[in-house]
Amino acid sequence: MAVIIKNKEQIEIIREGGKILAKILEKLVKKVSPGISTFDLDKYTFDLIKEFGAKPALLNYKPEGSSKSFPASICISVNNEIVHGVPKKTKILNDGDIVSLDLVIEYNGYFTDHTLTVPVGKISKKDKQLLDDTKKALEIGIWAARGGATVGDIGHAIESFVNRKYGIVRELAGHGVGVKIHEDPYVPNYGKAGKGQKLIPGMIIAIEPMLNIGKDDIVVASDDWTIKTADGSRSAHFEHTILITEGDAEVLTK
Repeated sequence: MAVIIKNKEQIEIIREGGKILAKILEKLVKKVSPGISTFDLDKYTFDLIKEFGAKPALLNYKPEGSSKSFPASICISVNNEIVHGVPKKTKILNDGDIVSLDLVIEYNGYFTDHTLTVPVGKISKKDKQLLDDTKKALEIGIWAARGGATVGDIGHAIESFVNRKYGIVRELAGHGVGVKIHEDPYVPNYGKAGKGQKLIPGMIIAIEPMLNIGKDDIVVASDDWTIKTADGSRSAHFEHTILITEGDAEVLTK
């Protein structure tokens, strides 16, 4: 699969979609509190997406190699869950939890992808540091994503910043996005400077560091969707959809 360079019209629609996605997540974060179920957060997300005239791209999404479709509008992953957490009525958020909200919307035929990890009530200093550092890792990855640089430069910048302080999830990565939910290139959160796909102005990619307080290793839960840390340690995930330009990348999901 070749990298898709977006034209001006496509970029404009994706830019609009990105702004809508940012507003949806901003509203959703305000609903996160002890006692709410992830099912209720999913329902609220679905209603918000419709209100903004977009579509929930993850609902019934079946990626290549998957045995079943995703049953919700948003991935909600709690504590030791890294990504792809399935919302459930029985999953109630508690004070001290951390929760990642990973959402893809389709707006006028094009896709944008954005994730935040947020505290539920009062969290520990260690967890707050994890959230701050994962967010910073994303900012550093975006800073490295300039026209003429490479995918390896992004991964190298993130890995150098993390500097073994956390486990970096290696089986999951950022990706191209826009025409499809997942496009080339594959954008890992580790790598060698100057290696891999060259970043060309007009490319739109999602950068998404996932950092674990413990080791890198992951396991898949019995629902075949939720991916967790193998050692049970907590994990954080931040993601933006960005446009590659000649200079600094433009963050489309803010």
